[in-house]
Amino acid sequence: MHTATKVLIVEDEVHALMGLAELISGWGYRTETARDGIEGYEKALAWDPAIVVTDLKMPRMDGLGLLSKLTDSGNKMAVVVLTAQGSVENAVDAMKLGAYDFIQKPVDATRLRTILGNATRQLDTELELEVTRRQLRQSGVLGALVGHSRHMQEVFGLIERIAPSNVSVLITGESGTGKELVARTLHDLSERKLRPFVAVNCAAIPETLMESEIFGHEKGSFTGAVERRAGCFELAEGGTLLLDELGEMPIGTQAKLLRVLEERKLRRLGGRTEQDVDVRVLAATNRNPEEAVASGQLRSDLFYRLNVFHIHMPPLREHAEDIPDMADAMLAEMNQKHGRRVAGVSSAMMERLQQHEWPGNGRELRNLMERAVILAPDGGLIEEAQLPAGFGRPVVPTIAVTDANSVSIRVGTTVGEAERLLILRTLEFTGHNKTRAAEMLAVSLKTLHNKLKEYESQRESGGVRE
Repeated sequence: MHTATKVLIVEDEVHALMGLAELISGWGYRTETARDGIEGYEKALAWDPAIVVTDLKMPRMDGLGLLSKLTDSGNKMAVVVLTAQGSVENAVDAMKLGAYDFIQKPVDATRLRTILGNATRQLDTELELEVTRRQLRQSGVLGALVGHSRHMQEVFGLIERIAPSNVSVLITGESGTGKELVARTLHDLSERKLRPFVAVNCAAIPETLMESEIFGHEKGSFTGAVERRAGCFELAEGGTLLLDELGEMPIGTQAKLLRVLEERKLRRLGGRTEQDVDVRVLAATNRNPEEAVASGQLRSDLFYRLNVFHIHMPPLREHAEDIPDMADAMLAEMNQKHGRRVAGVSSAMMERLQQHEWPGNGRELRNLMERAVILAPDGGLIEEAQLPAGFGRPVVPTIAVTDANSVSIRVGTTVGEAERLLILRTLEFTGHNKTRAAEMLAVSLKTLHNKLKEYESQRESGGVRE
């Protein structure tokens, strides 16, 4: 691989520059040289080397400046820094900026050759991983996510761009659409992948225990605190923390969470000292976050702090073309899980799956596939006989006006559909007076208009039955 690896050497001292070029080219690398950071940056962009070996102290632009500009340009080059004896602090600064390694002058040839070899192998590995990810994405797979549709490919593209960073991400979507899968994929494609991934469902934690679960507590900090306990932040140290159903977190706890995010420090409940925190925080919600802010359920400053990037998972009914790929992936998973050898899904069964509206989204499909794999014969296909009774029957939520100012909605109606029916029936009750309807529903007039536009759009696309 050395003959294909290009190394740019940036050094203002001519004899040292020529000596390094001769030494490195003698090991089989292709070399190019530059006399300062500005020339080095220009040649790096034009020549695209795999590795840059640069001195720290140079005129016009020093090594730190060159490293910073290369990092900002997004070029994936391994930068090796040369530093004079006694300047280890500068080398440490370079490492913080993203340098691959450093070596003191006078250069130890054996150590330099080892560093270049290690950098080359790491770059080769990263390239192979990138090619593999690209091939998987083209086949409709990214991590645990599956889909060829335009919706899913857009999600894949956004995940790939932001996964390597440490920015916060807000993930939205209906229940069962795979928000936690998105969070896990972001973690697995990041540099934190070898560290913990911790997911906590805020809706499942009693309000009185929320702060203890998130931040931890000291022994004796409250009744029942018989020992010190680490919170979710400490458990996720160095890794990723997913706060699922963020809108269910009490406002007071949200304020403390915001402080941790901004200062990167936390204090356990009942503790006296603060500790540093190195955790990437992701948040997920099945609610409209803007409406949660407007209703006072979500702090606006916390929303803006977490919403650096926003990934919306579409409901399964909006990308039904992905169902065959998803079903195949789930079939393979369930065969392994249950020790079965079900061969596939029949064409008639697949047609039924694609016609279903999937109110439970991907989670509903997964549960159905697990049931079908257990019931289907080994070596055979999943047939319609393995479907549960009533599957595919149109789900038409019933609503009855019981008196002048109340309605009754059938059990099993989805929350989204119940909301839609309540809004429309309230409008009927007020004679389509939107201002009065908004007051009765305790929402803003803007929110009501947005909901009505959403329903109109769904009706035009055939996604909603009247």
